Amino acid sequence: MAVKFQDYYEALGVPRNASEEEIKRAYRKLARKYHPDVNPGDKDAEERFKQINEAYEVLSDAEKRKKYDALGADWKAGADFTPPGEAGTFRMEFGDLGDVFGGSRFGGFSDFFQTLFGGSPRRGATFSFSQRGPDVESEIALSLEEAHRGGSRAISVPTEEACQTCGGSGVKDKRSCPACRGSGFQTRFEHFTVNIPKGVREGSVIRVPRRGGSGMGGGERGDLYLRVHLLPHPTFRIRNESDLEVDLPIAPWEAVLGAKVTVPTLDGPVEMRIPPQSQGGQRLRLRGKGLSRAEGGQGDQYVRLEIVAPPNPSEQERELFRKLAEVSRFDPRSLRR
Repeated sequence: MAVKFQDYYEALGVPRNASEEEIKRAYRKLARKYHPDVNPGDKDAEERFKQINEAYEVLSDAEKRKKYDALGADWKAGADFTPPGEAGTFRMEFGDLGDVFGGSRFGGFSDFFQTLFGGSPRRGATFSFSQRGPDVESEIALSLEEAHRGGSRAISVPTEEACQTCGGSGVKDKRSCPACRGSGFQTRFEHFTVNIPKGVREGSVIRVPRRGGSGMGGGERGDLYLRVHLLPHPTFRIRNESDLEVDLPIAPWEAVLGAKVTVPTLDGPVEMRIPPQSQGGQRLRLRGKGLSRAEGGQGDQYVRLEIVAPPNPSEQERELFRKLAEVSRFDPRSLRR
């Protein structure tokens, strides 16, 4: 008995030498387009969906694809295929693969598949196609304080879902769908709260489970991956991943005589001692006052001294500076010689 030959490569729109990745990519694209959930009541789409699944069942499996390709040079000759053992010279031995999709609500696999690979529909067997949604990557901008302390953040993320106007087909009234411009998808913004782990850095990725693209056929949503971008801070600079640096203006007499000053940190202001005879550009270290580390602990904070002269000195201050100039033998240019 001759049965209708099934061209699985043509069903997926791929060449016979297509790679596994090309076959998978073509299958996912077509499955999403013709899925019955996207095309309710469309018998043609349902039949096409069944053909796509049957083709993928064979071409995605190395052994089945090898046996299918073994039909030889005349693999597409004529419209019919004569099964092994019926007046033909072609004979192949296959184990009983069963009918993975047999008896499904989509009508099971074709007679060609059943004849070539063996097996028969299981009574009462059901098949329901489901596909996990795609993972989505986006960006989240954080302040240094948020990266340091962690916490919760309300965000809005654009997500794609099947177009409600055309059901995801991209076509409406035999024309390109005006709502999605033929893409089959529409973008909407989803609002929710995410947890920011303490110690994230520039380029860190935060995974948010099941907040990615929508699945099909009851498949779960994909995951959302948020790539961290740290915003510039008006006071602090990052050094060596976990260390911070801050500029601290000090008066000339504080540099010469030493002083106790208040220094800002991400955990609040702290008091620090300026040693006598400090120089401009000198860096002092505050241990354990840097950024939080994901594995625990904190980096250090470096305080860079900036010697600043009074911008509007009083006459008394001017007089004191004149006296200092008269008695001092210090030549700052000599330090560069």
